[in-house]
Amino acid sequence: MKKITLLLLLFLAFNSKAQTSNFSLSDSLFAKGRYKLALKVLDEQPKSFVSHLKKATIYESIDAYKKAILNYEKALEIKNDYTTKLKLAKNYRAVKQYKKAIKIYEDIIDKDSLNLVLKYQLGKLYIITKNPKKAERTFKSLEKEDKTNANYSYHLGLSYALQGKRDPMINSFIDTFEKDTLHVKAITRLANSFQKLRDKDSTQLFVEKGLAISPNDFDLNTLKINQLYKDEEYEKAIPYLLNLDTLYKKETYPMYLLGRAYYHLDSLEKAKKYLTKLSFIDKEDFKANTYLGHIALKEKDYKRAQVNYLMATYKGKKKRDEEFYGLGTVYYKQKNPKMAIKMFEKAHFENRRNYRALYQYAKLSDDYYKEKKIAYKLYIRYLESVYDKDEDITNYVKKRIAEIKKEYFMKGESLK
Repeated sequence: MKKITLLLLLFLAFNSKAQTSNFSLSDSLFAKGRYKLALKVLDEQPKSFVSHLKKATIYESIDAYKKAILNYEKALEIKNDYTTKLKLAKNYRAVKQYKKAIKIYEDIIDKDSLNLVLKYQLGKLYIITKNPKKAERTFKSLEKEDKTNANYSYHLGLSYALQGKRDPMINSFIDTFEKDTLHVKAITRLANSFQKLRDKDSTQLFVEKGLAISPNDFDLNTLKINQLYKDEEYEKAIPYLLNLDTLYKKETYPMYLLGRAYYHLDSLEKAKKYLTKLSFIDKEDFKANTYLGHIALKEKDYKRAQVNYLMATYKGKKKRDEEFYGLGTVYYKQKNPKMAIKMFEKAHFENRRNYRALYQYAKLSDDYYKEKKIAYKLYIRYLESVYDKDEDITNYVKKRIAEIKKEYFMKGESLK
């Protein structure tokens, strides 16, 4: 009996030593980048907590997260281990299985509420999964533990943003900025928030602060460019747009605005270059064709203008009044008043607030048709809807209404 026991102990010791030796071999192979050979060695070993853990580590290193998850889960079935749980949660996050990661973090924090690092990661997951109330509670709790951490204030601001709590959100971002004046994300959020509130001075204050720290930030540059564009300072906007166009080659925003800026500065060849490129890259961006139509119209190339406006109306899904107005202008220049009237009518139908389209629709109807009832009704509609948009047009419309009324009165005819 003693001999059998001794043999069994020797066998177990030999197996343990052999397994340890094989683990060392797999570690050595993995350290040298021979991960396939390392996995082969591990596959030949008896299934154990350590073998699954080592395989999971290898799979995680090559971004094979699903296989890593499978092995971490098998390791935890054999042994309940804190570090392995955290690694499993990290891999769940990598494959966007956030709810499973949240469950692990919540279980750990229930037993260790002072684990601030884990609580911070959990709060961020609540934001990612659109659970703002839990995120708010988490980051308020974290702020109590560390009032100097700017990231806690920032993420608290994000949790307020998800709930539509504007003022607490802005206050949290300001708090973030006061704790860390180099926190670009908070600065960008503040700039965007003040821009939505139409507070130009505060918006530009934070835009300038942000650009001083991060001059190539896309969002901050966009805010800067949009304001310059709104102020019609196209020449000042161009350096910012050229920088974005160089850095963010896949973005169509700088390409489109460069085309428009050069158009407004009458640099038509440069405008054509960017707009033509955009029309090929983004098949759905109909505004590239719109501006190519505007350029052709300026150059009196009416055929090319017509083609681009027609393409824009075909591609466009939003309001296309600018495009139909362009077509109306082209047909008018080509001495085709009937088609021009039709296009101005369409422009007005697409956008009832486009008073110029309504005016042209009325004016050309007045010029083209002997019967003035249609023009009269359109002139009346103009006064009722956009009375004070343009003083010269309004005065002309009033004059024509009076003249048509007099004409029909003299003929003894009704305008109804």
